[in-house]
Amino acid sequence: MTSPTQPVSPPATITSRDNPLLKELRALASDTTAYRKWGRVWLEGDHLCRAALEKGQIPAVAVFSESFWPLAHAEYGVYATKNVVIPDRLWSDISALESPSPMGMLLALPDHGGEVVPNAPTVVLDRLQDAGNVGSLLRSAAAFGFRQVLALKGTAGLWSPKVLRAGMGAHFGLRLIEGLAPEDLAALQVPRVVTSSHRGEWLHRQPVPSPCAWVFGHEGQGVSPVLEAGASHVVRIAQPGGEESLNVAAAGAICLHTSATQ
Repeated sequence: MTSPTQPVSPPATITSRDNPLLKELRALASDTTAYRKWGRVWLEGDHLCRAALEKGQIPAVAVFSESFWPLAHAEYGVYATKNVVIPDRLWSDISALESPSPMGMLLALPDHGGEVVPNAPTVVLDRLQDAGNVGSLLRSAAAFGFRQVLALKGTAGLWSPKVLRAGMGAHFGLRLIEGLAPEDLAALQVPRVVTSSHRGEWLHRQPVPSPCAWVFGHEGQGVSPVLEAGASHVVRIAQPGGEESLNVAAAGAICLHTSATQ
């Protein structure tokens, strides 16, 4: 993890449900677009917090339950610019989990200025709506060396609570830009490869350019005709078992793995 920013100091204590910080955390934990309004993201639980710290993220605020602080302060109390402790009874108010975690961290939303890196290995998400699929694709992108993810309008919010949890920490190793229009992809200078369930070359027989931009489309409609028309390659995945199509997250993992190992 990143080096501590400061020695452990006594935390601030919040006891009122109406405290402004707790109102913000409730919004960030439950509203899929609140991170855009607040410019911050709420990471709940040891795994996400540890993943952020390991990538050098410095939290603005670390929040702990009253019962957990005595156990956590030595390990986690040295990273944030401010530590906050709240009574255990208030944790359910700021948690989106069935079994609330006793800690979380508030981070400033990373800002890449909306600038697309032209030659970076890239994943393009075209109107994917399921948060689990989006988070899973972010994990695959990070695992297979695709460091830039571009999300077109209509895609689930990349920093929304469910996508954050599904991403399992992959966010912090990626350059994420969302809210793009198809014409914004003109900035990419790498070949675009799109997937199809019914046409194109078989992936296992088709050399994939490297670097490239993989385009994964809407769960029901697939890649839009506009993006497909601009692709240099159209590929499909062999399915000898006879299923009609693969889940987009599963298909994406296969495609990105193929790129990484060819």
